[in-house]
Amino acid sequence: MMVVDAHQHFWRLSRGDYTWLTPDLGALHRDFEPADLAPLLAQNGVAATVAVQAAATEEETHFLLDLAREHAFIKGVVGWTDFDALDVSRRIAALVKAGAGKLKGLRPMIQDIADPDWVARPQLDAAFATMIDQGLVFDALVRLPHLGALLTRLQRQPQLRCVIDHAGKPEIAHRAFDSWARQLERLAGETSARCKLSGLLTEAAPGATVKDLAPYVEHVFSCFGPERVLWGSDWPVLDLASDYSAWFAMARNLVAGRAAGFETQVFGANAASFYRLDL
Repeated sequence: MMVVDAHQHFWRLSRGDYTWLTPDLGALHRDFEPADLAPLLAQNGVAATVAVQAAATEEETHFLLDLAREHAFIKGVVGWTDFDALDVSRRIAALVKAGAGKLKGLRPMIQDIADPDWVARPQLDAAFATMIDQGLVFDALVRLPHLGALLTRLQRQPQLRCVIDHAGKPEIAHRAFDSWARQLERLAGETSARCKLSGLLTEAAPGATVKDLAPYVEHVFSCFGPERVLWGSDWPVLDLASDYSAWFAMARNLVAGRAAGFETQVFGANAASFYRLDL
């Protein structure tokens, strides 16, 4: 089984554009680079990764593309651009050209945008149409308040290849379930979106166990089926709640109980196919 981590990050604080990354985040407030991740991948038999943006700048996208050219295990980059820019189509095309095959998707930081309906705005149609034309994946960084607008977007442009990051960030720590579950079911049933099995431990209470996550993971598989679920670590944000090896072991446990026989797909093949990775 070739394992692909479909969601991880890098950052270098001296670059200066990580507005959310403040000293109060403790363990995260330092550089995290490929040399930090490589030993963790080796320990866990992870062959490839997708590096996802952590700053709302095109400069950071170029930084990630540079890292992907330097480190063979980074098989794809999900970057950022200003979806509200009048020249957004030109910007996207320029990033695709600069990526030379490494740019696989784009991710606006929707969870940080004040308007919960932002993603459904008609003036963004051109940006998403360009993503469709360029063969890019839309990584949807959303929470419950954004799921309705996301459904509107995907129904308007059904050719858009979308993956929901961190299963839509359910509030596991507060045992919130029903509203999230209904919205996720609609997205799964009425669109072709995929869903990432990632980021759940940082939404849970400290010390969360397989039992705490199980209802949420079971619902993800019930809605999307194992063919539309991608595993990711969300490293190093993961370090706020656990560590790479512990989350990987927990995820294997959860998948074995809910999608037995589909481990190869969930832990690698689905990501390779969806992001069109050259493995």
